[in-house]
Amino acid sequence: MTTRREFITLLGGAAAWLLAARAQQPAKVPRIGFLGGGSPDAFAHVVGAFRQGLYETGFAEGQNVTIEYRWAEGQYDRLPALAAELVGRPVGVIVATGGDVGVRAATKATTTIPIVFTSGSDPVAAGFVSSLNRPGGNVTGVSLFVSVLEVKKLDLLRELVPTAAVIGFLLNPNNPRADVDPADMQAAARALGKQLLILKAGSEHDFDAVLTNLAQQRVGALVVHTEPFFLSRRDHLVELAAHHSIPTIYGLREFAAAGGLISYGTKLADSYRQVGIYTGKILKGEKPADLPVMQPTKFELVINLKTAKALGLNVPDKLLALADEVIE
Repeated sequence: MTTRREFITLLGGAAAWLLAARAQQPAKVPRIGFLGGGSPDAFAHVVGAFRQGLYETGFAEGQNVTIEYRWAEGQYDRLPALAAELVGRPVGVIVATGGDVGVRAATKATTTIPIVFTSGSDPVAAGFVSSLNRPGGNVTGVSLFVSVLEVKKLDLLRELVPTAAVIGFLLNPNNPRADVDPADMQAAARALGKQLLILKAGSEHDFDAVLTNLAQQRVGALVVHTEPFFLSRRDHLVELAAHHSIPTIYGLREFAAAGGLISYGTKLADSYRQVGIYTGKILKGEKPADLPVMQPTKFELVINLKTAKALGLNVPDKLLALADEVIE
């Protein structure tokens, strides 16, 4: 017969065994949902920067964190369903990088799961956060303020191609900003004494017809709107601009690196790295409401001299002096 002392000893031993077994069980690995408006191949370099930001906060994909990717491949109407799919997994944080339409899809899908975004416009005006310093709610991120830079791109193009009387502005009609940004650009073009021609391409099949039309109308230069779908098809756009000999300015250095004439905008990799840092902080317990929306402190001007020479353009010394990078 088991004595009372033996029973207590057995009970204590069983409790210790259970505690040891629990200690040996692997901790639950957090899961991140990554929502992208473009394609994985085109955004691989910035996803790498995002992972770097995560790593700086102590998280490595495949080791102590899992990332579930959902890509819209430029079909923005897919983003709400993809966001809802991530919410249903469920994930601990959603990274919304599909432009403003991607951020809106994520914020409509959940008001409780933390969201870290990259936004091209003013996130306060868009209704994503209450203020930049104190976002409130479950949302924070990095604002690229792309819309503000479109007008600057027009001015830079005037410096590079002063003889261009008519300048095209290429937009993706599937992007909500396509209904907002043209008004500011038209006003800026009038102030510079230029005529602005609005052009739209919602799929890759539209590119050739649009740029052929530009060449036929002898449009002097082109501004390409900064948005995820165009970035994911940058090689095709750059190739067509070269084929039709149209001087073109873009919003990201990735275009100039692919052979585009000139780019001016934020350093995308830096923004994605910051998104990774914020995501890691949230996984460690910080609240989105307490993390101020980050803004770029530096914009980079990249000039591709090889492309300029192919177009027969002489780049003014003023622009070369301002350039952060000159590709030769």
